[in-house]
Amino acid sequence: MSDWLDLSTGINPHVWPVPDLPPCVWGRLPEDEDGLETAAADYYGAPSPLPLAGSQAAIQILPKLRAPCRVGVPAVGYAEHAYAWRSAGHEVIALADGDPGELLDAGPGRLDCLVVINPNNPTGQRWPVETLLGWHARLAARGGWLVVDEAFMDATPEASLMPHAGIPGLIMLRSLGKFFGLAGARVGFLMAERQVHERASVCLGPWTLSGPARWVAAQSLEDRAWQAATRRALPMAAARLAGLLHLHGLTPAGGTALFQWVRTETADQLHAALARQGILVRHFAHPASIRFGLPGDESQWARLAQALRAVSSAARIDESCCHSG
Repeated sequence: MSDWLDLSTGINPHVWPVPDLPPCVWGRLPEDEDGLETAAADYYGAPSPLPLAGSQAAIQILPKLRAPCRVGVPAVGYAEHAYAWRSAGHEVIALADGDPGELLDAGPGRLDCLVVINPNNPTGQRWPVETLLGWHARLAARGGWLVVDEAFMDATPEASLMPHAGIPGLIMLRSLGKFFGLAGARVGFLMAERQVHERASVCLGPWTLSGPARWVAAQSLEDRAWQAATRRALPMAAARLAGLLHLHGLTPAGGTALFQWVRTETADQLHAALARQGILVRHFAHPASIRFGLPGDESQWARLAQALRAVSSAARIDESCCHSG
């Protein structure tokens, strides 16, 4: 089917408008002194951001920078975190709601590292800064790490831990793929203390980003007018999506400015029913749920509304048949 409406991602459908690139970025090797690091430091308000090929690159590298240890990871969240730590030989402890609780205290079962996805993908759960700093202090006191994945934080920068970036034991990840919609550029940043920064840089090697990707990233990070307008627009779109889902009996259990998360025991059937109408959403088996991304224009909003009406109508017919039988 060639006309899929892909709502399976949490990527901003209104991509930062990439201008024509100067020919020189294609004909030269990437240069560290091209202004990207300065633009990122200004945007994030954090010292020495390390550019890398999306936050995924950091997710894969960080577990290799520590000897095998116990790592707490949200049981419901971006699965690459647990996979990367486990693949590197660490013991991964799945945290039911992401809260480490007593596992940060002294004892043989305590955690050495804690991964927090803030806000969480797909639940949208967001942890207060004070809570995260408390967890960090307990970990850092014994040389542990708090790894905070803020890939979906750009719409709510006031809730970020960025003002604390660079302190020992705090590692932060950011991405241009979500808020800026530049997923194809594969640009992200790692913020960490100097020792971790340097070791990660060595592991990454030279030219982790292409010249064109660096140029586009720097320009987008400096576009304050677009950023401000997008921070106004995205919450309204998210509220519209939540309202549309609620109208059809799919009240979100959580979400962010870029997606809504619906828990339903019929997630598998809903996913299949929408797929039959050419609409792709993200299905999760545990817990049974669906993540809906934002439609990009009015025709897409209308198409989703029509599909949801059809699905809810079919569900009512099925329920009626069951009762009548």
